[in-house]
Amino acid sequence: MAQYLAAIHHPDNYDSSVEGEAMQRESPSTQMSNQLTRRDFAIRTAGFGLAGFNLAWGLAPAAALAQQASRSETSPAIADPYSLVDPELLPVLKQFPAVDLSLEMAVKFRQLPGAPPLAAPAPQPVERHIPGPPGAPEVRVWVVDPAPSEKGKPLLLHMHGGGFMMIGPGWMPQIQGIATDCHCVVVSVDYRLAPETRYPGSLEDNYAALKWVHAHAAELGIDRSRIAVGGESAGGTHAASLAIHARDRNEVPIVFQLLIYPSLDDRTGSSHPAPSAVGRFMWNASANRLAWSSLLGVPAGSSKVPVAAVPARVASVAGLPPAWIGVGALDLFVEEDMEYARRLVHAGVATELLVVRCAFHGFDLLVPDAEASQQFSASWKSALRKAFATGKAV
Repeated sequence: MAQYLAAIHHPDNYDSSVEGEAMQRESPSTQMSNQLTRRDFAIRTAGFGLAGFNLAWGLAPAAALAQQASRSETSPAIADPYSLVDPELLPVLKQFPAVDLSLEMAVKFRQLPGAPPLAAPAPQPVERHIPGPPGAPEVRVWVVDPAPSEKGKPLLLHMHGGGFMMIGPGWMPQIQGIATDCHCVVVSVDYRLAPETRYPGSLEDNYAALKWVHAHAAELGIDRSRIAVGGESAGGTHAASLAIHARDRNEVPIVFQLLIYPSLDDRTGSSHPAPSAVGRFMWNASANRLAWSSLLGVPAGSSKVPVAAVPARVASVAGLPPAWIGVGALDLFVEEDMEYARRLVHAGVATELLVVRCAFHGFDLLVPDAEASQQFSASWKSALRKAFATGKAV
């Protein structure tokens, strides 16, 4: 959740009369018209001055839930956390101020401009609106097709990151790059955001998109036996949850799950205190408690959390599609990602795990030219291409 895009979602449980102009859904051309540099992002978010900022549509309860879930982290202190970071990643990281995420700040993040799509000859994103879950609004998806005239292409159903509450600003260039580099159709889901929409609303949106791509395989020019799901950070959470849900529903087969530093356990940073060596940069324990509490509607790490809502809490991972999981060694999610990989391996699920030394959450997005970032990206793209080339979901 290192970066965010201005994304305007219409909540499904608040009075539209109090909806401010900044929260109106913008047209795609307006939404993508301005690019925000990472340094500008850091400076602007640090200067919000949020004291006294009041939200009219009832977001405060989620903050209270996160406070209820808080636990003190009692592990040996690290004198200089920056000393643990890859030197190539360090200069850009130090441009980011330490900021404690709040719901008010999450709303402000939604208003920041995101990166426009890459210009042609990169494949251009096409906006579509598809049927949503029963009784819910339509779901907006973005379709990127690198070869419209070809048939039988593989497809990645992509879920974006952003802490369940926001959207990463590099969304469009990112999915364009995946489509080009992996020669697959990418359909990215603009699922409803927390805390306006609680679990299972976003899961239902993603599942509606999965059923839609499967049913419209001929129109999309795809091979319905080569559908993968994937995402980064919170998008990886959604992808893992979707793979579990699809397994249990047994309606749409999935060939592969691509989990890029996913958040898989709501207990991390709450009932499972974080070691002081991890989770110090870009996404920390307090942000994690807030994000999960906002999604779940109950305190993260508590006994009130529905088991089906959290991949790490699901009783069995048997029968899930093959997986690639990648995470930095300094990422708050490193232990839960390694544990999930262990469970998959023990269940007989073909699994690849990559832990990048001296790397923090979102390092590859923050410093894409670093050697560690390039190796990381090359690994998951290679795994996705191999899954498409060799795998067939049945």
